[in-house]
Amino acid sequence: IRRDRATSNICTAQVLLAIMASMYAVYHGPAGLKQIAKRVSALTQTLALGLRKLGLKLSQDTFFDTITIEAGERADQWTEAARQAGYNLRVYGDGRVGISLDETALESDLVALLQVFGGDGILDIQEAADFGALNRQGPVLEHEIFTRYQSETDMLRYLHRLQAKDLSLTGSMIPLGSCTMKLNATSEMLPVTWPEFGQIHPFAPAEQSQGYRAMFRDIEAMLGEITGLPGVSLQPNAGSQGEYAGMLVIKAYHEGRGEGHRNICLIPESAHGTNPASAVMAGLKVALVQCDEHGNVDLDDLRDKSEKYSENLAAIMVTYPSTHGVFETGIVELCKTVHQHGGQVYLDGANMNAQVGLCRPGDYGADVMHLNLHKTFAIPHGGGGPGIGPIAVAKHLIPHLPGHPLENEITSQSSVGPISAAPWGSAGVLPISWMYLRMLGAEGLKRSSQVALLNANYLAFALRDDYDLLYNGEQGYVAHEFILDIRPIKKACGIDVVDISKRMMDYGFHSPTMSFPVAGTMMIEPTESEPKAELDRFIEAMKCIRAEIKSVEAGQVEADDSALRCAPHTAQAICGEWDRSYSRDHAAFPTQSTRQSKFWPTVSRIDEAYGDRNLICTCPPLSAYGETLAEE
Repeated sequence: IRRDRATSNICTAQVLLAIMASMYAVYHGPAGLKQIAKRVSALTQTLALGLRKLGLKLSQDTFFDTITIEAGERADQWTEAARQAGYNLRVYGDGRVGISLDETALESDLVALLQVFGGDGILDIQEAADFGALNRQGPVLEHEIFTRYQSETDMLRYLHRLQAKDLSLTGSMIPLGSCTMKLNATSEMLPVTWPEFGQIHPFAPAEQSQGYRAMFRDIEAMLGEITGLPGVSLQPNAGSQGEYAGMLVIKAYHEGRGEGHRNICLIPESAHGTNPASAVMAGLKVALVQCDEHGNVDLDDLRDKSEKYSENLAAIMVTYPSTHGVFETGIVELCKTVHQHGGQVYLDGANMNAQVGLCRPGDYGADVMHLNLHKTFAIPHGGGGPGIGPIAVAKHLIPHLPGHPLENEITSQSSVGPISAAPWGSAGVLPISWMYLRMLGAEGLKRSSQVALLNANYLAFALRDDYDLLYNGEQGYVAHEFILDIRPIKKACGIDVVDISKRMMDYGFHSPTMSFPVAGTMMIEPTESEPKAELDRFIEAMKCIRAEIKSVEAGQVEADDSALRCAPHTAQAICGEWDRSYSRDHAAFPTQSTRQSKFWPTVSRIDEAYGDRNLICTCPPLSAYGETLAEE
């Protein structure tokens, strides 16, 4: 992400899904995966032979798990017969139909499928195909991890050991500003495990997914009511993709009105880093708008830029509350100014957790916005996903919402087309947000926003005597997050934001967001999920850390020999040789709460810059691969 020259707006990867797939490989190992593959291949060969015996022509001679049948005029007849038998064939639309098998397929499925095409239900079981030159000759998954955990007991313990290395919400507050790491309630998560939600294909026929579609309509209606923007698309898979989709909608709107020359997007200096990337990817040029000393968008500069680019102004991308953690009093004036010059207002929904039930973007002037369901609406996003960033738009932008060729109901001639492979994005986790919205209801959602604001201000007021609060609103309050300025501390004694963040691990806390949106600062967001006792524990930790800093400032302790600079302290370090100026007890158990429940970091202080430039792999060394090649 490189501001006005941004080329990437990747924000939320689907890492959680990748981890699940990798654990599948760890559990089965190379032998298990090969056994599964051979069985799938044998079933597919058996089905293919049966179809050929019935006189049907296949489109290919070499295949693994998928075959295509030249059905001709009988394609519709066989497709319907298959549905009656409980199977969906892939319809290519050119007289061909497709069948794919996987490890869940049984011989009884083959019998039923052959009967669809007129077979007698007798199978001639085949062996797995030999693909000749296509067969993999070398070994696969050689790392020992793929052969070590092949029992459920071993796998359970392995996963638990990995889990213990992470400081998660199960152990303490994660005060990441701009990320909204809130509770993901068990009652919200359970429906995802139900087969009625989890075992349905994204391209399943409409009549087979009526429950999902009812949920889609319900969520769209609720999000439309919350935002004051009636048109909603669930297709974007992340907030960053929602930004991209929203900018495409704005661009299509201008083009539809014969104003395709509008290609300038105004972006405040305080904007999220993905904003300029999304604008650039949508084909727009970025012009920056200054912020004032309080962190607000400079309305005078906004007026000047709007006037300067009036003929070509396409949009502004603005975050509200601002990325600086304050409610900007000029938001209505900002929207009016951009509208007066023919532009559209894109609202970054990253900070919607401060607005739900209290104010609606559509009411104060936004035309389009994205919503982070993986933040504001409780879908977990630890580990990088899965994210969902639906967009909500005003009435005049509805015709341009993303569409999909398989779904006529969300496709129009003026649509920007699909921006995700599936019509409704990561629909598998939508039940989480549906449960969150339904269980809280209007009053509960409003209460959540109020508590999020209260918690942030409680922390800000408790810490403002010990740390410099960078920005606050005109009345002295912050929004749902706030920024502590560590730069004066660094200037005074050399202790910087990294030292404080590392030391927080010893106190049992995940670091807040560092150096965003301002370098050398910490952005803290407690969310509504945290009770007062946890907030007080966080305040105690931050005050104790400030006392340690004062010892360095007073010259009582050298910065390089302080608990701050040497943090975090692992169990191995505590139990090893000790030659530091402070005690082991102070290093590992600085507060009473750490004696009652202790998180032990697994890695001590590292040279991060060196690590970024010199990647270290835990796989076998390259020399091992060289030896293998030499032997071959």
